[in-house]
Amino acid sequence: MIPPEADAEFAAQMEEVLEVYCRPYDPLHPVVCMDEQPVQLVKEVRRPIPATRGHARRVDYEYERAGTAAIFLFCEPLVGWRQATARERRTKSDWATEVAALLDGRYADCERITLICDNLNTHTKGAFYEVFPAERARQYVRRIEFVYTPKHGSWLNVAECELSCLTRQCLAGRRVGELRLLQEEIAAWSGDLNARQRGVDWQMTAEDARCKLKSVYPKIIL
Repeated sequence: MIPPEADAEFAAQMEEVLEVYCRPYDPLHPVVCMDEQPVQLVKEVRRPIPATRGHARRVDYEYERAGTAAIFLFCEPLVGWRQATARERRTKSDWATEVAALLDGRYADCERITLICDNLNTHTKGAFYEVFPAERARQYVRRIEFVYTPKHGSWLNVAECELSCLTRQCLAGRRVGELRLLQEEIAAWSGDLNARQRGVDWQMTAEDARCKLKSVYPKIIL
């Protein structure tokens, strides 16, 4: 996405995200990035012909649409961990349920997490109140520091980079026709990378942004 010019709100939110990435690792307050993506489920109409020594695997051009699904990807850049799940939809309830599962599971012993996500209208504190009783919803919200990427600045989210890798390495050029199969495939992808502990070496800082993205900042006349 092309960032706007002379946009103070964009610059402020961008620098907030960049400062979060500069924090040292804190196991009691980890930085977690999340992104999501719709997926078209596609079934084979005819059984593919397996690959042989003389021919690659052959797939008929005809296919059948089997609805859609949504992939939710969470990653913790400093420790090289990511989790990819899939659901039928990507509503407020789906998002809140996925985040709550992380707070109750992997981050159960953490005092708080910093959650970097984009500005979708589903990524709100109120989403928890649509799924859980008020007392429990408040407990979840207290444990989350929300940091939003600016509009037209989703490239600042490490989870978007991870989601792009998942699409290229796991789903591109393939037909997946069932939600269950999609869940298995993306779980295998994330499990393989977690086993290798492939980390993320984020280099850009606020100082770099002020130099390389000067057009984003308002011109101040002294």
